Amino acid sequence: MAGNIELIRGKNVVASIAFQQSVIYPTDAAPGQRPEHLVADDPLGHFHKVHHFAGNPDGTYEADSPEYWRELTEALALAGAILLLGHGAGKANASHHWVAYVEKHRTDVAAKVVADVRVDIDHLDDTQVLRLAQYYFAGPPVRDFGDSRWGESAEANS
Repeated sequence: MAGNIELIRGKNVVASIAFQQSVIYPTDAAPGQRPEHLVADDPLGHFHKVHHFAGNPDGTYEADSPEYWRELTEALALAGAILLLGHGAGKANASHHWVAYVEKHRTDVAAKVVADVRVDIDHLDDTQVLRLAQYYFAGPPVRDFGDSRWGESAEANS
């Protein structure tokens, strides 16, 4: 990860968190800016992955692993803002477990979380991740009012 720190430092970052592995998607935007694209950490377009190896080869729920959460936290610590994507509920909700870990051990990182969203992370493509990042980091897109104007109502020009 050392070579990829600059992709994350001060940027809006999306983290897809599961018990077996988490994927970190850096964006090209700092907090308060609208991301235009995801930034892969190698020339082949792969994103940074944090794996949980010990005792969990099939990704099913097991007792919390402080080592896994610590490694994930260190990977995300330099981000400017973090959007979490997770699936499941209750004991199967890995992103919820990570939030509980950082709220207890790294409140500075917990403070960077802008949202914890439930989605089907196993079937998201890069475009969908980018759209979620744009929505949560910059707000919903402006509307087309049907007369070539974006973001303003017809009454604004009256």
